[in-house]
Amino acid sequence: MKGTLLLLAFLVIGELGFQTTEACAPFFGVYLSTVSGDRTWLHHELSYFKPTVNETESFEKIQDCYEEAGLKAKSQDVEFMASLLFSSECKSYYTADTMAKILRVFTKSWN
Repeated sequence: MKGTLLLLAFLVIGELGFQTTEACAPFFGVYLSTVSGDRTWLHHELSYFKPTVNETESFEKIQDCYEEAGLKAKSQDVEFMASLLFSSECKSYYTADTMAKILRVFTKSWN
C-alpha cells in the first residue's frame, strides 16, 4: 500500500506541472531518511521544504511506524521502491543525470 501511495505522489507531481526531474531526488531523500529511523537525517532532508511543526511531527510519526515495522518490512519497502525507480519505464522517462542523482541518494543511505 505504501508503494501505491508513493506512486500516486509521483503522478500528482507530474500532473501539477512540477519538474519531476527536480522533485524526484528530494522525494527519495525524504523517503530514505524516513525509512532510516534517523531523526537528524529526517530533519535535514525536510529542512529544504521549510515544513511546519505539524508536518515535521507527521513525518516523525511515519518514521516511528517504520521503526515499529522492523528491518524486514523496511527492506521490503525499499526493495519495492528501488524496483519501481529502476524499472525500464522510469529509466526511459528520467534522464541519465537524474537517475545517477537518485542512485547516489540510495547508495549514500546504505553507507
